[in-house]
Amino acid sequence: MTPHHAGLRHLTAQSAGRALPLMALYPTDTPAQPQPFGPYTMEVAVNAPVCAGRHPVVLISHGNNGSPLTHRDTATHLARHGFVVLLPEHVGNSRSDTSLDGTIERLRVRPQQVHDAFEALQHDAELGEHADPHRRAMVGHSVGAYTALAAAGGEPVNTRFDTPLEAPQRLAVTRTSGVCALVLLAPAAGWFMPPASLHQVTAPVLLLRGEADMVTPAFHAAILRDALPPHAPLQEVVVPGAGHFSFQTPFPPALVSPAFAPAHDPPGFERAAYHPQLNAQIGAFLEPLQRPPS
Repeated sequence: MTPHHAGLRHLTAQSAGRALPLMALYPTDTPAQPQPFGPYTMEVAVNAPVCAGRHPVVLISHGNNGSPLTHRDTATHLARHGFVVLLPEHVGNSRSDTSLDGTIERLRVRPQQVHDAFEALQHDAELGEHADPHRRAMVGHSVGAYTALAAAGGEPVNTRFDTPLEAPQRLAVTRTSGVCALVLLAPAAGWFMPPASLHQVTAPVLLLRGEADMVTPAFHAAILRDALPPHAPLQEVVVPGAGHFSFQTPFPPALVSPAFAPAHDPPGFERAAYHPQLNAQIGAFLEPLQRPPS
């Protein structure tokens, strides 16, 4: 597909009665320009018209107490290649609102916010008619990968880290329909240990993990390898030398400090050199969604 430019629009969204910060990126033929978003910059055409037709939709779920802008290059890459990309900021579990950090409620609200973000897109006056609700994908980093799996049909459980005095039991979470593919980056998977279930997940899964990830090491991938059913085929890729945060877009120099772990990688790993490969790999995995079902 010939690349377009990336348009950007802020959507009006709510979840559980609270405002849900939500941006949508999408293909446009209007030339993009560098635009500041706090300390970050994206090359986008703000409020430009969307390219004609119905497009597949990808939602990117950020990690614990993070920001959707840490995946901005992946988002703009996908938008330029024909996807509508949703970037929610998870209320209660983001850089600007950490009130649900470490709580069991965080596990419930994240999948609900995914559902509500997709709904807000479908009701948007400019983008709704261009977003195909039957061709949806999710990309999740760390706890965002948990979020994607839960929203796609997974039945998670609480753990001793969330509820130290309670035995694990399955949690009721909101499911999103139309999910056709999942991309899991350095997934946090402890909530899918037995008695959890991933049997209702039907979408194929691309799992990328860092060889040197000390935050969600290899046993997290093993949990998913054992739990995902045969009808949700798993493609697992180990990225040599990568750490937990290596899947986030490189940070601007102003944010790079010794105390800010997400800006750093294991010695010898070049994040800036890796990201074009990462974005191309994600795009290739999601490319089948560009073909509408017959």
